[in-house]
Amino acid sequence: MACRQLWASRAASYLRISVFHRSFSKVLNNLKYADSHEWVKVDGNSATIGISDHAQDHLGDVVYVELPEVGAAVTQGDGFGAVESVKATSDVYSPVSGKVVQVNEELSGSPGLVNSSPYENGWIIKVELSDSGELNKLMDSEQYSKFCEEEDSKH
Repeated sequence: MACRQLWASRAASYLRISVFHRSFSKVLNNLKYADSHEWVKVDGNSATIGISDHAQDHLGDVVYVELPEVGAAVTQGDGFGAVESVKATSDVYSPVSGKVVQVNEELSGSPGLVNSSPYENGWIIKVELSDSGELNKLMDSEQYSKFCEEEDSKH
């Protein structure tokens, strides 16, 4: 069996097709998600923001993260930075409005944390919320999982 799988994966790489469908992205239950693939974790009036496992998987190896300044205002749905990978550069949009109170300085020297730990060490910014009602416009983990499956099936 292992021999057949090895042959299949070699044939697939030769034909440039994927043997395994990679829709097993991790989605955490205690987060809210935007349709632009950012996540937000709320703790009181503070919101930690990053990009989802699904997003980092599609981007590939992240080589640079553009961070905003502490004190900058962010608005729900507007861009505040960018993530550059070996494949492309993608804008990062804020899932909530508020003021940037902290940026993840670790990403300057280790942008790959976005890939290896998108929900823990790879967070991008922390924001002081200005309107917690905006969270109602975001998806929960179940809605986001379905959203990703539908999006992947279109490509």
